[in-house]
Amino acid sequence: MNAQDIRNSYLEFFNQRDHAIIPRAQLIPFNDPTTLFTGSGMQPLLPFLLGEQHPSGVRLVDSQTCLRAQDIEDVGDNRHTTFFEMLGNWSMGDYFKEQQIRWFFEFLVDVVKLDPTKLYVTAFIGDEKNGIPRDDEAANIWQKVFTERGIEADIVEVGSQADGDVRGIKPGERIFFYDDGENWWSRGGGLEKTPIGDPCGPDSEVFYDFGPENHAEGFGLAHPASDSGQFMEIGNQVFMQYRRNEDGSFTPLEKQNVDFGGGLERIAAAQINSPDVFRISLLWPIIEKIQTLSGKKYESNTASMRVIADHLRAATFLAVDGVKPANKEQGYVMRRLLRRAIRFAFDLGIEQNFFEEIVPVIADLYATDYPEVAAARDEVIATLVKEEKVFRQTLRKGLKELEKFSATGITGSELFTLYDTFGFPVELSTEEAFKQGITLSESWRQEFDAKMEEQRNRSRTATKGEFKGGLAGDDLIHKKYHTATHLLQSALREILGNELRQHGSNITDERLRFDFNLDRKVTPEEIAKAEELVNGWIAEDLPVSFKLYPTQEALDMGAIGPFGERYGDEVKVYQMGEGGHIASLEICGGPHVDHTGQLAEDGKVFKITKEEASSAGIRRIKASLV
Repeated sequence: MNAQDIRNSYLEFFNQRDHAIIPRAQLIPFNDPTTLFTGSGMQPLLPFLLGEQHPSGVRLVDSQTCLRAQDIEDVGDNRHTTFFEMLGNWSMGDYFKEQQIRWFFEFLVDVVKLDPTKLYVTAFIGDEKNGIPRDDEAANIWQKVFTERGIEADIVEVGSQADGDVRGIKPGERIFFYDDGENWWSRGGGLEKTPIGDPCGPDSEVFYDFGPENHAEGFGLAHPASDSGQFMEIGNQVFMQYRRNEDGSFTPLEKQNVDFGGGLERIAAAQINSPDVFRISLLWPIIEKIQTLSGKKYESNTASMRVIADHLRAATFLAVDGVKPANKEQGYVMRRLLRRAIRFAFDLGIEQNFFEEIVPVIADLYATDYPEVAAARDEVIATLVKEEKVFRQTLRKGLKELEKFSATGITGSELFTLYDTFGFPVELSTEEAFKQGITLSESWRQEFDAKMEEQRNRSRTATKGEFKGGLAGDDLIHKKYHTATHLLQSALREILGNELRQHGSNITDERLRFDFNLDRKVTPEEIAKAEELVNGWIAEDLPVSFKLYPTQEALDMGAIGPFGERYGDEVKVYQMGEGGHIASLEICGGPHVDHTGQLAEDGKVFKITKEEASSAGIRRIKASLV
């Protein structure tokens, strides 16, 4: 059974159980300005899960194409893709846990023919503070369905992912209780982030075990919620059974909903017992074509071939849904995907036009099951091939320009000109310079980044009123880590110089991640000094405040802004400190704590836990409040 068979069997399976098959929504969300792309199967159906009546009834099933551009840098491993399909079935106030769990288990074992002994599941451990009981109902149903197949299925409490890393799995254990970081659904995330008035509830995830040989070192002991590689999540059943009240409490809903989402590519990988999703029938033919064009083997060039296959598949569906390569919004993401594909093709020695060879392979993989792909096939191929030809022309011009620097060396400003004028990726420029023996200056990265920042400042008015920054999570721990990120950047700029700029950040409940430009490792002494500065500012309990300023005034007063952020006429500037003692002054949408001393609550201190390379010339720091 290949991936196409799994998709069609899933739709048929639930259609036979009175579910209406609904068409996929386009990758460009309808009437939703909050996001560029449809990123989950739930997203197009959220209004109906929140109470609207769906015209097709209370039982629905589909396969939704999704795109998550935030995963672009993760593509290259064996399971991340920017484009994927989410199998979904929904009950709007109809059936609940018993039917859902049994049906999904039956589909996996009896239809897809997965070995049930390789399936492991999770459920919500409960929360005494908020009066939410442990989801024994889901766990007991799972135990019954496993027992009916003659499989031992002990139920155990784990807690957090970190607890699981220490505890691991014991023989006979198959059903695991985790906290709200793993097994609670709301639009905001965990329990405390659940928006007032919203439906929410526990979820139950299903994992496939690829065997201990796939457990990577550095992740502690293996368990289902670990990121180690042994277990892969293949489905998640959300049970919407509560609503959050005005006073923050949770009460049961009168009508309970089921929202199931399962990764088609991941289920297909489990079906062939391969942790590499690129070996499934929807991706392997693309890889085979790349092997033929390059004359190289996948096993020796996995990362480059995976990036090309994923990016061209994503770009193909974007073109099907009407997106054209451009310099902003969805078109910009599409252009970036295409140019990254060409960039990685260079690594394989593919320097001729190749989209015209690969895009038809992708279109043909989907034409039967998605009529819109067949209808748009020729136009899609033409769109992508045209973009490749245009970009390759600029690359050739850029190479000629690069040759002019063979005697004199090249600076960051000149690398920026190649990027800005010819669309020449800086990574390609530096690689070609190395091949041609062209000298790069000591400070080319800082100079290049400064030029990039200048360009962003000039272009910010083009997105007037569109974005002032912000953070999805607004609970206290997110506020603390967001505040700590500002302090960390200030400390690093004080230690390493004001040329340092943010090149990305990410915040979870347990840590912050901060990327910045630097062409060397941060020394242990510098790390210790950064910790000392941040903890000093925390101990001073500096006030945190913000004011709105005209954008240019904010920049003129020295406020710094995160890499890639866009501004309108007016921005919010956060200040930490007062008078002549300002620890941080940044353009940011928030949210933050009210005073830095809050970061030290419960005796915690700021600790840098990891420093590593993120990409060429970019370092990454992870830190926690411990």
